[in-house]
Amino acid sequence: MKRMLFAAVFAAASATAAAQSPALQASKAPAGATVYFITPRDGATVGREVTVRFGLKGMGVAPAGVAKEHTGHHHLLVDVTDLPLAGQPIPKDEHHLHFGNGQTETVLHLAPGTHTLQLELGDANHVPFDPPVVSKKITVHVK
Repeated sequence: MKRMLFAAVFAAASATAAAQSPALQASKAPAGATVYFITPRDGATVGREVTVRFGLKGMGVAPAGVAKEHTGHHHLLVDVTDLPLAGQPIPKDEHHLHFGNGQTETVLHLAPGTHTLQLELGDANHVPFDPPVVSKKITVHVK
């Protein structure tokens, strides 16, 4: 019982601290910078294993931790309804996939059904740019 109570108190304190954490300084994105999907296309029907290729215009790709002006790394948002908060690092979980080694493609393993995909470029610290460099959200149908 004490362990469960401690876990609940710890979780509540962690959530409060995260909500109150100060915003980080977002890196500035150049005007006209865009991130987009090369593949798959919006509305595509794909297999459970799908290759996703990322495109970027007006900026460069660098691994996480490399602070170079007008560069960042890709994050793939899978079935996410709201973009990560401005000034906060993009979460890392099963819905927010990080490509911190500078990768520009991946192979996803998706369950059958309809899924949404969206790209967001993060700076050296995984913080979204100002203004955000995000793709249009696309939908794929997994057979």
